[in-house]
Amino acid sequence: MKAEGIPGSGRRQVRSGSVLTAANVVSFSRVPLAIAFVLLPAAGVRLVVLAVAAATDLLDGWLARRLGPSRLGAWMDPVTDKIFMLTAFTMLAISGALGPFEVVGVLLRDIVAPAGYLSSVIARRPFNVPPARVGGKAVTVGQTLTLFAWLFESPLLRSLAWATAAMALYAIADYGRLAVRSAERPHS
Repeated sequence: MKAEGIPGSGRRQVRSGSVLTAANVVSFSRVPLAIAFVLLPAAGVRLVVLAVAAATDLLDGWLARRLGPSRLGAWMDPVTDKIFMLTAFTMLAISGALGPFEVVGVLLRDIVAPAGYLSSVIARRPFNVPPARVGGKAVTVGQTLTLFAWLFESPLLRSLAWATAAMALYAIADYGRLAVRSAERPHS
């Protein structure tokens, strides 16, 4: 295990190599929730599944900060987020409530970020995945609100989708700027 300081807190945090941490279990729970979102088509049930998935996204981060993060969790949290969102937005796309370009816009960050990271690995210049940033968090909130709007049949659905797409463009630019800075640093 590796001890790391938590900036500004004066506390030390243990980075666990363990797979079975509370935060990891909570993160992984989004995979069966994604399956439930597909298999349980009633809007009321999907609302509950979405609310639970959103709560797990908050809870896993809190647990990791409180009890210590793990290397697996740093990877698994964003992957399970993407699995849930891609699954839920696939169901939304199938419903026809939004057009294909709108769905792609909402998911743009979730499409571009892994492609960008894979490109850096192929170029043999992999960068460390930075901690969540404001733009990325805003996209996640926007995606969640867009799904709630769909399930509630809100007239705000299309507006939320476009606003989320705009946030995704900002988040992509922000993460892209960090990736360029990382690539410009000399590697040992």
